[in-house]
Amino acid sequence: MVQRKTLVLDLDETLIHSHHDAMPRNMVKPGTPHDFTVKVTIDRHPVRFFVHKRPHVDYFLDIVSQWYDLVVFTASMEIYGAAVADKLDNGRNILRRRYYRQHCTPDFGSYTKDLSAICSDLNRIFIIDNSPGAYRCFPNNAIPIKSWFSDPMDICLLSLLPLLDALRFTNDVRSVLSRNLHLHRLW
Repeated sequence: MVQRKTLVLDLDETLIHSHHDAMPRNMVKPGTPHDFTVKVTIDRHPVRFFVHKRPHVDYFLDIVSQWYDLVVFTASMEIYGAAVADKLDNGRNILRRRYYRQHCTPDFGSYTKDLSAICSDLNRIFIIDNSPGAYRCFPNNAIPIKSWFSDPMDICLLSLLPLLDALRFTNDVRSVLSRNLHLHRLW
């Protein structure tokens, strides 16, 4: 029997894309309806984020939550990340474990995510993230994904399902994922 594994998911540009009114470069075509709004207070200023869900994200989460223990790990501030994760979870209790910016390591102007802080057994944990810098220390435990901003025809999450289905039966995820290191450079 193979042990259940942990799938770590990034939020921004992996599962969702968000923007707010004060954002100078809105990557979403004007008039595109958002899926939900998150209202938070940052430095005593109310900020309203308009969140767009990547196509098929709800279906993706429903399926992979049956196969893996899910963890959200975002370089975003906790007040924002928690609110977005709550909306994505939508009462299903599949995104209970969460890590935020304060759990990241600042590294060369970005943030690195330490997977060993989540699970010391690295043969049972991997991350899906659009930022290669986030998993710089764990390339054998990562599946890169193309950054998503607004393409309504995107099928990246659906395309990962066959790999994720097979990966749950391996004894060590690194034995499979280390073969795809060339993909990290593509994104």
